[in-house]
Formats: sequence, structure tokens, C-alpha cells
Amino acid sequence: MSRFTVTRSNPLSFVALCLGLLLVLAAASIPYWAPEDNRSAWMREFVEIACYLVFALMWNLLAGYGGMVSIGQQAYFGFGGYAMLMLSNFAGINPFVAVPLAALCAGLIAVPVSFIAFRLQGGYFAIGTWVIAEVFRLSFANMSVVGGGSGTSLTAFSGISKAVREQTTFWMALAGMVVSVVLVYVFLRSKRGLALMAIRDNEVAAESQGIAVQRTKLAVYVVAGLGAGLAGAMYYLSNLRITPDAAFSVNWTAFAIFMVVIGGIGRIEGPIVGALIFWVLNKFFSDYGSWYLMGLGLLAIVVTIYFKQGLWGYAQQRWGWALFPTQRRLD
Repeated sequence: MSRFTVTRSNPLSFVALCLGLLLVLAAASIPYWAPEDNRSAWMREFVEIACYLVFALMWNLLAGYGGMVSIGQQAYFGFGGYAMLMLSNFAGINPFVAVPLAALCAGLIAVPVSFIAFRLQGGYFAIGTWVIAEVFRLSFANMSVVGGGSGTSLTAFSGISKAVREQTTFWMALAGMVVSVVLVYVFLRSKRGLALMAIRDNEVAAESQGIAVQRTKLAVYVVAGLGAGLAGAMYYLSNLRITPDAAFSVNWTAFAIFMVVIGGIGRIEGPIVGALIFWVLNKFFSDYGSWYLMGLGLLAIVVTIYFKQGLWGYAQQRWGWALFPTQRRLD
């Protein structure tokens, strides 16, 4: 009688784990070895890319693995930012403590919002989430307590030195990014992750196999909202000022879609590769204004035509690269 084994890892994933640990340790020490005249800029740049990555990772979990294409995830990004400022400025909570609390608030608000969003399907779901985000934006724009349309600033840092604030914000962003990647990876390797991908492929077939489709989709929607809220809270912890037009801008979701499509949708490596590419393009070409945006669109078109599974998807298909293997192979 033949014996079969289920393989869920590969030598490359072990190498990636070791290299990833080294990169995290090197990144964590940036405040100690970065040039003093550029140290603050380095840390701000890192916080920005970490927020982009976390947000794109959550959008990929929702759409790439869950099949729920949303163009309104900026609702939770902005809500997380505002919740962090309100908890800090008005409740007297330390801003660093307020970040995870704000993420939790974003996850909680996603529960009642899901009752509305899940009444819609397909394209209607995508447009509906955008409308919900606009409702969030208009609501905060009409709240005078947080500055209305002109926004407000984070004032709870009084008494905390700039160096301490920047370093702690940097380490919090690094921790948030690493924890987000690890938790998503662990989830996708679990039975619930397998159930989520089954739902994405065919809801009816998944339900016929005993999978709780609505409960699983709700859980993923809430987690994606929580992650987006975490990204927003970390971003505005570093930025120190928030406005409704910026926090709830559809550009956040548009950029997340760009990163995921470029890197490879439905793969953990996709948002990572896409976020790095986006950061490089944003760093060196954002001053070109509308030409920069047109260039992003053109690049997305070229990738979707010639690399339908994204850049990392192409590499994985051609050479079998998988840094975060989630599939099960029967050997």
C-alpha cells in the first residue's frame, strides 16, 4: 500500500525565514546606525512603507483570498486614524497605546457595516463599500470636535521628545508590519484559511461541504477592517495631523489595488513586492504630478496584460518560488 505525505514548505521558505529575521533585526537598529542628518527621514519613510504594506496586505486578504473586492477600505484606514487621535487628545490615552485600541475600534465598527455591505454582491459590493467610505468621510467632515473639514492635529505628544516619539513610532510600525504578515500567513495555512479560499472559488460548493460561508466572510471582513485601522492609526501617529479628505481618500484603496496587482494577487509575497515597487516609484517620480499617476496606470496595464498573475506570480509559476507557501502538496 502506497504512503503519501503532505508537503507544506520548501527549502526556499526556510531561507526566506532566516533572511527575513536578519532584515527585521537590521531594520529595528536603523535608529542607531542611520546617518544622523537623515535619521528622521529614514524612519518616516519606513513608517510610510510599513503602513502601505499592512493596508495592501489586508486588501489582498479580503479580495485576493476572500473574493470580496472592496474599493472602500479607506473607511477603516481613516476611522483608525481618527480613533487614535480622539483617544489620545480627548481620553488622555498615551498615543502609542491608542494605536492598537484604534485598530480594535475599526474592527468593531466593521461588524455593523458588514450587515449593509454583505447585502450586496459582485460589482454592487465594490461600489457599496466606496459609498460607505464616503459616508464616513462626510460624517467626520461635519464633526466640529475634530476640526470638521479642515481636520485636527495630534496634541497628546506634548512632553515627549521628538527623538523618543520618532523611534517609538518607527518600532511600532515595524512590529505592526511583522505581526500582520505572520498572522495572515498562519491564518492562511490553517483550516479556516483553506475554507476561505474554497469560498472564493465557489461559495455554493463550499457551503455544501459544511463551511460556514457567511461567518467566515464576516470574520475576514472584520480582520481586514482591523488591519486597515491599524495602518491608519500608525500613519497618522507619524503624520501628526489628519483631515477627512486625506484619511478617507479613495487613493488609499487605489494604491493598495495597484500594489497587489503588480506584486501578485492571492499571494502574501504580492503586497510585499508591490509595496516596495510603489514606494520606489513614489519616492522618485511623485513630483511629476499627473504624469506620475498616468505612469502608475500604464505600468498596471502592462503587468495585467503580460504578467496576469503579477510579477511574483510569474516568478512562482516559472521557477516555483514561494517564500510563504500556503498550498498543500501530496508527495
